[in-house]
Amino acid sequence: MSLQYRYANKQDAAIIAQLINSAYRGESSRAGWTTEADLLTGDRIDPEGICEILDRKDSVILLCLQNEAIVGTVHVEKIGNAAYLGMFVVQPQLQGGGIGKQLMEKAESLVQAQWHVTKIWMTVISIRSELINYYERRGYVRTGRIEPFPSEVPDEFRLVKNLQFVEMEKQLA
Repeated sequence: MSLQYRYANKQDAAIIAQLINSAYRGESSRAGWTTEADLLTGDRIDPEGICEILDRKDSVILLCLQNEAIVGTVHVEKIGNAAYLGMFVVQPQLQGGGIGKQLMEKAESLVQAQWHVTKIWMTVISIRSELINYYERRGYVRTGRIEPFPSEVPDEFRLVKNLQFVEMEKQLA
């Protein structure tokens, strides 16, 4: 499996938003194991949101390509002396084949080389035990911090009430 990586630009925004939404929400997300379709409806992000992320200082979206097609994304952003990792997505039909592991390793290497950080962290919906387990197998540990689900997500998009995030982090070598 030959994968290539590059930074996203604003011209990629619509494709990135479509991939993220297809991996997390709606029926198409059920082809993979990262679906939030039983928890939330509506789009997770739109192209404008992608552009806002790309406009922020020390914020990049790394793309994973296979045969020139975008098959994975991950957002990393330097916050203080650490890096935040989010919107980690692999095309649902390709999940379970090792692309995610390689993409995560690439993102971790990138933040070390580019920002010289020694810690990377993320938030995961607390009831997504399969995702939490996946990240734990990759060296992430729960910090004990819990955050409320963002209030900007409308109640009508929430199929499950009282969602929370658990914070996870990994010390980088």
